[in-house]
Amino acid sequence: MPELDAVDRQIIAKMQGDFPLCERPYAAAAAALGIAENDLLARLQRLLDNRVLTRFGPMVQVERMGGAFVLAALAVPEARYDEVAAKVNALPQVAHNYRREHALNMWFVLATETPAGIAEAIDRIELDTSLRVYAFPKEREYFVEMKLAVRQ
Repeated sequence: MPELDAVDRQIIAKMQGDFPLCERPYAAAAAALGIAENDLLARLQRLLDNRVLTRFGPMVQVERMGGAFVLAALAVPEARYDEVAAKVNALPQVAHNYRREHALNMWFVLATETPAGIAEAIDRIELDTSLRVYAFPKEREYFVEMKLAVRQ
């Protein structure tokens, strides 16, 4: 893991919530950190490139925007795993995909612009892979906020 300096640590600590909602949010965030906007952007990109951060962006509730999402799984024969993963991951509706040690060994999230898009994406995956997609729609929503402390 790359060495984090005090500014990197401050960025991670301060940017886990309350991101400015304004015309130039990165400039406002940088000013609050006491650095230049281009320095903040470069540091965020470096943290992402080095996998210190795996994602930097908003969390949205797709249903409130008219869309839908669902957790889905496949039971993929080991000999076909890479082939099926490539087909599943090629779809723009697939948000992320994880391998699991289970009969259902491929788990992924489908996110679509409309609720009907979920069935269309599932049909496409089943057609492309000849495997049944098991869909697990959300029954209840919970909000758990987690902020990570960065050791100085």
